[in-house]
Amino acid sequence: MTTASGTYAPKPGAAPLPRMIAAQAALEARMLLRNGEQLLLTVVIPTLLLVLFSSVDIVDTGKGKAVDFLAPGILALAVMSTAFTGQAIATGFERRYGVLKRLAASPLPRWGLMTAKTASVLVTEVLQVILLTVIALALGWSPHGDPAAVLLLLVLGTAAFSGLGLLMAGTLKAEATLAAANLVFLLLLVGGGVIVPLDKFGSAGQHILGLLPISALSDGLRDVLQHGAGMPWGDLGILAVWAVVGLAAAGKFFRWE
Repeated sequence: MTTASGTYAPKPGAAPLPRMIAAQAALEARMLLRNGEQLLLTVVIPTLLLVLFSSVDIVDTGKGKAVDFLAPGILALAVMSTAFTGQAIATGFERRYGVLKRLAASPLPRWGLMTAKTASVLVTEVLQVILLTVIALALGWSPHGDPAAVLLLLVLGTAAFSGLGLLMAGTLKAEATLAAANLVFLLLLVGGGVIVPLDKFGSAGQHILGLLPISALSDGLRDVLQHGAGMPWGDLGILAVWAVVGLAAAGKFFRWE
């Protein structure tokens, strides 16, 4: 539509940056939740593991109810499955098919696109945490501790895994990303203190595995939610290091084509 003076009304142009990021984040979240493989990783597998290992005495989780040990670890697994595995696979194939290249040519800046992806991950994680918490409570979970410490652990864990996932997606081919992300998911599921306590791996193994982001996140959540500990600064420090290194490496080495 034009006015008498020949100018367009409304005036054409890009939407405000916050609106563009919000719209892209909403789109990314819908795409993530509609993907069957992603739902399997982010919702189905953590839920099944929580219910199975809480109901059947398969792994020795120490004194107390099994769900009190498992619930924090499964929450950590949910963060990893969404921020690392799911995001790496989805972004890797978007890069292969040229989706990222086209989005990079839109008015939304590249950092805005990455912000939108991170926001979509956070939205998905909120839904995961609510679902898993409800199931764990139904199984008899009795959480303790400071919610602020839990929130800080989840945010730093998301940042750490997002950086590593984007680094993998931006440097490897899509097929290699698919294989590597799923392999890492399985290895960390077994050796990251999610289901099997780290002390089962011996003293040396416990110290080495404790430096992994999944171990720091699951141990930190367990200290707070199971034992009612204060702010787990050691685990937060490990997650912060992984977050800084991962995001910095992703920003430097990520290839859009």
